[in-house]
Amino acid sequence: MTETTENPLRAGMRIERSAPPCSIVIFGASGDLTKRKLVPALFKLVQERLIPAEFAIVGVARQQFSDEEFRAQMREAIAEYGDLENISEEVWESFARGLFYRQGDFRDSASYEALRDSLKEIDAERATRGNHLFYLATAPSYFGLIAEELGKAELAQPAEGSWTRIIIEKPFGHDLESARKLNAELAAVFKEEQVYRIDHYLGKETVQNLLVFRFANSIFEPLWNRQYIDHVQITNAEAIGVEGRGAYYEETGLVRDMIQNHVFQVTSLIAMEPPASLSANGVRDEKIKAMMAVRAIAPEHVNEVAVRGQYGPGYVLGEKVAGYREEPGVNPESSTETFAALKLYFDNWRWAGVPFYLRSGKRLPRRVTEIAIQFKDVPHRLFTETDSPLEPNVLVVRIQPNEGITLRFGAKLPGQATRIRWVNMDFRYGSSFGVEPPEAYERLLLDCLLGDSTLYARRDMTERGWEIVTPILEAWAEPAKDFPNYAAGTPGPQSANELIERDGREWRRI
Repeated sequence: MTETTENPLRAGMRIERSAPPCSIVIFGASGDLTKRKLVPALFKLVQERLIPAEFAIVGVARQQFSDEEFRAQMREAIAEYGDLENISEEVWESFARGLFYRQGDFRDSASYEALRDSLKEIDAERATRGNHLFYLATAPSYFGLIAEELGKAELAQPAEGSWTRIIIEKPFGHDLESARKLNAELAAVFKEEQVYRIDHYLGKETVQNLLVFRFANSIFEPLWNRQYIDHVQITNAEAIGVEGRGAYYEETGLVRDMIQNHVFQVTSLIAMEPPASLSANGVRDEKIKAMMAVRAIAPEHVNEVAVRGQYGPGYVLGEKVAGYREEPGVNPESSTETFAALKLYFDNWRWAGVPFYLRSGKRLPRRVTEIAIQFKDVPHRLFTETDSPLEPNVLVVRIQPNEGITLRFGAKLPGQATRIRWVNMDFRYGSSFGVEPPEAYERLLLDCLLGDSTLYARRDMTERGWEIVTPILEAWAEPAKDFPNYAAGTPGPQSANELIERDGREWRRI
């Protein structure tokens, strides 16, 4: 008889958090986000018993569906984008009984009054205790309007002993002025602690692990400063193009779409000081302190610290692809950037003089998001006769794909001569723990239901992101003369290489 042993690294993994009873209202329930991410994630949480039986999901959109039609659509969505393989009909039926649909016009106050009445009935039927989560899976132009109408319908403030929360998706504004306007509209109805600005990058397991990696291990934090670190590179590369979103991207561009939210959120976790506690505000206070230390970019110096690019025709993974200007919905003479690289400095004690190089782009050679911490060279080279040049130590945190952490260091080759080779000490989540990490939306939705906003963006953080990039966006309002300036399938424009090579450094290979 073969004895099976449990993976010791998985010990204690069943100590999970369970959400309280609640009703989840999804505005924009007929859209892709609901079908691809939200309902599959909620189904998985129910499947894992992290959401109790006393729950309801109420879809709201302009189309006319019955409850049964909505349930059928959500089953198809879970089958296509989620996990229906290993569950019984009993599990699905239990989930489906909590699915409801209400047709409504987001501009019509009567729709919110009808929703209020429906929620009273559903709360009683499903025993959800009056706890309400409103998820705005809509176009950003509706965020302020829906918040205002929820207030008018007396749905924004909870009854005694209950809670009410609202989740909004990025973009959180189009620029600094619109971000402040949106935050003011939300604040007029909801308290800040009720508002959850979701950034799915912060739900990725490796991003969350940055806090554990830094503050639960005594060997790394003493080195996490200007004395030992030469520079930091943060790369967010995508092999895909705009995927049919040309019209949206024309209004947005890479900096608005990725840099000022996703990339800055990750940057703040690398740069922050240890928090006094792991409370939501304890962590978020330190993140905003770090970002407030980012050196302001003078308009006349934008070209020295920021470069932009736009992909032309090329080959990605062996397949010929069109250039950005040939994408549907894109102006044939567009100056919208699909690539951006920035150099930031933090004017504080920890990071003074250490450059942070950030880059993000579409139609690059492959999909990869990583953080590379490059340490300084050794102060004195003892191994002058080795046949291999000395390299700096590099710590790489891979966010996607193959989530994990790698430490690169030198080791002696076996033999009589002193020969050094550079090797990797590699940790991967999948192989180490024997399980796939949860999807980002699973983690973030559960956090919101539990009232934990640690991994959500706070008002001041969203506005600070816009403050940092505003000089860049203003400078780039002038049409680019050299677009397209990199072929699809290449690592980006030559100007990005020049940005880092001027400092005697080079980008990691994508």
